[in-house]
Amino acid sequence: MFSNKKILILAPHTDDGELGCGGFISKAVRQGATVFYAAFSTADESVPSSFPKNQLEIEVKNATTIIGVHPANLFVYKHAVRKLNYVRQEILEEMIDLRERIQPDVVLLPSRNDIHQDHSTVTSEGIRAFKNCSILGYELIWNNLSFATDYFCVLSEEDIKKKINALAAYKTQEGKSYMSSDFIRSMAVVRGTQINTSFAEAFEVIRWIDK
Repeated sequence: MFSNKKILILAPHTDDGELGCGGFISKAVRQGATVFYAAFSTADESVPSSFPKNQLEIEVKNATTIIGVHPANLFVYKHAVRKLNYVRQEILEEMIDLRERIQPDVVLLPSRNDIHQDHSTVTSEGIRAFKNCSILGYELIWNNLSFATDYFCVLSEEDIKKKINALAAYKTQEGKSYMSSDFIRSMAVVRGTQINTSFAEAFEVIRWIDK
């Protein structure tokens, strides 16, 4: 399914892409896709004082490499955390630039029911910028009041391990419940159980174009 496809992950913050679709990324790369990853905020203001302010930029480079994204395919923007809605036109223009440079087949972004202000901004501008692409909404359950499980991506043990290892690169985020390996594996088991397989990630289908 993913062979020779160009897939773009839109992450409001570093780590959102790995959390929402890390298994999908691993599988897509394994099947021959080229995956691009764009993070719109490194949340420098939220980095613990024991780390350098650019630590999340360092961590996203390590994490995306672990999960199979080539370093040249990582785009990191420096917008202020929790203020993406203040610069939505600038973000839209950055997305349009990505669209013209990459011409992706599939775009992944947060669900339309994600209530985080930065996430909803990336989703609304992403749908606007990539309206002629297939678009999937990924799941971040701590921000979702509801979630439509329209599409399931079956994952292997290898995919789960890569997702867990990628998230372990975020030393600044240690201790958060949704970053734990137990949580990541349990979510994959729940979604897998829904379709009678071992592991899966679920997605909202926002638009699907069968080319």
